[in-house]
Amino acid sequence: MLAGTHGIGRVDHIENRLVGIKSREIYEVPATTVLMTAHKDLEDLMLERDVAHFKPIGAEHLANLVYDAKWVSPLFDALQAFIKVTQKVVNGDVKMKLFKGFAIAVAHQSAKNSLYDENLATYTASSSFDQVAAVGFIGLWTLGNTVFEQVNHVHSEQGGQHD
Repeated sequence: MLAGTHGIGRVDHIENRLVGIKSREIYEVPATTVLMTAHKDLEDLMLERDVAHFKPIGAEHLANLVYDAKWVSPLFDALQAFIKVTQKVVNGDVKMKLFKGFAIAVAHQSAKNSLYDENLATYTASSSFDQVAAVGFIGLWTLGNTVFEQVNHVHSEQGGQHD
């Protein structure tokens, strides 16, 4: 009720139906919007980088399979299994701010599965992250680009300008 009074979760969009018809769809889903925002905030805190980048792609494809009534398919089962595995580590509490149509996660915590480590995330002298390792990593990470540049002289011929 509180989210709805703040205008959260009002969706008004043009839908491309499976049969080719466009329709205007209006939904009011305040609780779902708040829950999904809070859940995404927890996922950001707990999912490993590659999983976090792929999970929305899999979730969107899963939603499309449901919309297209293809919930009896091997892909549906596989995507559901992926989502189930990723969610085993998602837990904790999120403090939400509801204001003028927005649901904003303003604080979060997970005593069990948070991957955030302030000692690694800061760039101070007392950080547990070895800053010297960054130099070698940057050199290795950009090696392919460096070789390309050396062979093709792209930036030196253009005065450092990109097309």
